[in-house]
Amino acid sequence: MTAAFELSLSGRTALVTGASSGIGRAIALAFAQAGAAVLVNHLGRADEAAALVREIHSLGAQAWAIEADVSRSADVAGLAAQAAQRCGTVDVLVNNAGIIQEKPFLDTTEDDWDRMLAVDLKSVFLTARAFFPGMEAQGHGVIINIASDLAVLGREHYAPYCAAKAGVIGLTRALAREFAPAIRVNAIAPGPVNTAMMSLDAMSPQWLAKELDIPQRRIAEPDEIAATALFLASDLSRFYCGQVLGPNGGSVMG
Repeated sequence: MTAAFELSLSGRTALVTGASSGIGRAIALAFAQAGAAVLVNHLGRADEAAALVREIHSLGAQAWAIEADVSRSADVAGLAAQAAQRCGTVDVLVNNAGIIQEKPFLDTTEDDWDRMLAVDLKSVFLTARAFFPGMEAQGHGVIINIASDLAVLGREHYAPYCAAKAGVIGLTRALAREFAPAIRVNAIAPGPVNTAMMSLDAMSPQWLAKELDIPQRRIAEPDEIAATALFLASDLSRFYCGQVLGPNGGSVMG
């Protein structure tokens, strides 16, 4: 008889990087609503992180805010140590922290390139390396990496971002092969999402028209991406390995 499946994270602890706003915040809330204790990582957003922790507490779940720059190995080591001190083990790691920059390629500096790859790609390497040992020791774990549909599509003026997110997909597949079956590693590649990182108010009519030129004819809300993360974190996705799920409104198909 096939075991029953349940969309529940009861008894599990999740760490979400870049969780103080946008997609990360929505994922943290969705996990808490599903019964998880949540570690809220942020960088320089103590007030927002504290507000999120209070909201999670109001749902009857545990939560802690931990500040760390996940693009720096020393900070990630400290993050892992604090996570262990607060809750012992981490069952689910969501690598969500990221930045984006619009700039013509020939105007892109080496510093622009290095910063983008450090925050959007190197951070995934650092956090995975820090938390894999604990997951291996307990015999299970889930890692969810946030990529982008632009990793597949490409876009003018976004070369470092596209390269970093394509790297996230490649790293996801490599880690999935290396650490399965005990640890499941998958990715989410969202389409355009209504977050502060992609401000609709600051977007030109021409650029907004480009974002809306997808079959769904709208931009996603963060909780629509969080629903995919909840699925991947739960036992409903236990046969998913090295996959890239695309809640993108049809911007990428196949």
